[in-house]
Amino acid sequence: MLENWELRAAARTLLKGNWLPAAGVTFLYCILTSIASAPFGIAFLVVGGPLTLGYYGYFINMTRGNRAEIENLFSGFKSFGSGFMLLLLQMVLIFLWTLLLIIPGIIKTLSYSMSFLILHDNPGMSALDTINASKKMMKGYKGKLFLLYLSFTGWGLLCFLTFGIGFLWLIPYVVLSFTNFYENLKNTQTVECNV
Repeated sequence: MLENWELRAAARTLLKGNWLPAAGVTFLYCILTSIASAPFGIAFLVVGGPLTLGYYGYFINMTRGNRAEIENLFSGFKSFGSGFMLLLLQMVLIFLWTLLLIIPGIIKTLSYSMSFLILHDNPGMSALDTINASKKMMKGYKGKLFLLYLSFTGWGLLCFLTFGIGFLWLIPYVVLSFTNFYENLKNTQTVECNV
């Protein structure tokens, strides 16, 4: 498994010449999910899952050296039912774990974090199977992912100085590092299973 700094470096390499399109897709995703979240978030429950699935699809295409296009953002609607159910199930489970305490909620959020990427690669999987696959995949790697996210804290604080505009560049950097994490972990586990 690559070190977190290597995953971030790989993300920066992939973003060279692609910062503006990635920021544009992020802006569109944020606008659409914000609109869907107003006033009570009911529309977000319906379209949030497919949009998130498509958003991750855009960045997984970049990670794999495939053509990443704005249309990828809407590709999740091809698996509308699965995307919808996955988001709903994740929200309910994380909410219930967070009722116990904040820490269990964070741990479960990390456990379920690979779900949308797994669904992207396996569109026929059920939401529950996807979550279970993510839990299995993340066993022993939750701390590593937490540290990866934590490593962007300084950049996040700097983004506030730009009145939030910097997040349009930071979020693609974070998400691409995350998709690199997924791809590297998946390949590492495939090699381990074949040995």
